[in-house]
Amino acid sequence: MARKRRKEAPSGGNAPWLATFADLMNLLLCFFVMLFAMSDLNAEKFQNIAISMSNSFGIFDGGGSALDEGPLISSGMSQLSNLGEYFTGTSSEEVQYEGDLTEAYELLKEKMQEVSGDMYKTLEELQGQYNLGDYVELSIDPEFRYVQLSMKGSVLFESGKADILDEAKPVLGKIGDILKNFEGYIIEIIGHTDNVPMASPTFKDNNWLSSARALNAAEFLIKNNKLDPKLVKYSGRGEYEPIADNNTEEGRAKNRRIEIRVYNEYSGR
Repeated sequence: MARKRRKEAPSGGNAPWLATFADLMNLLLCFFVMLFAMSDLNAEKFQNIAISMSNSFGIFDGGGSALDEGPLISSGMSQLSNLGEYFTGTSSEEVQYEGDLTEAYELLKEKMQEVSGDMYKTLEELQGQYNLGDYVELSIDPEFRYVQLSMKGSVLFESGKADILDEAKPVLGKIGDILKNFEGYIIEIIGHTDNVPMASPTFKDNNWLSSARALNAAEFLIKNNKLDPKLVKYSGRGEYEPIADNNTEEGRAKNRRIEIRVYNEYSGR
């Protein structure tokens, strides 16, 4: 009886796993190329790539898709060159996109400057009407996000204390009346101190003191002048934002202050 010839093992070129392996390598190559390309990618292109990838890998339904015409990832290397053209061929669009952003930013900045300037003029007029020139110093944020009223801490508080002085309440009440003209605006009250260490049993350091002063000023304005508590913020910065030299008594007196900021509607606050 003739012996049966054994079937020959498939040659390396016809091995069924080789096609799968090649596809996997193609997919990995495309993936890393896309990672490189997306290092300078705007949001719209990122979304297009994400959609293309989600529709192309085998674990999702939908098969292959492309950014322009034809399959992109599901065909391995076939559109690898097109992928590069997609990112490099639209450089003029990207330049235009960046130009539009720059123009929009400049227009926004001009508008913020205009609005903050008008707010400053209003505050200046009201400061004169309420005779607060000796108590309040006005300024505008360099980035035009807010206008600021600054008061010396000695006007409002005793040294090392956070309770508002009785003689200071009429002054603070007038400031509250001024702030009522900015209804709907975010108002932030910030307390500042000098760098002299605290010697008070009530507050362990200057951070606590400045925070308590800001909170008490905010509560007074909310209760006395009916400011909207949802729009009033308060914080203490202690000794960390001096505006004068803490090595002199005059400088320390300037650093002990309360700042009230009125943010315009374009500030993002």
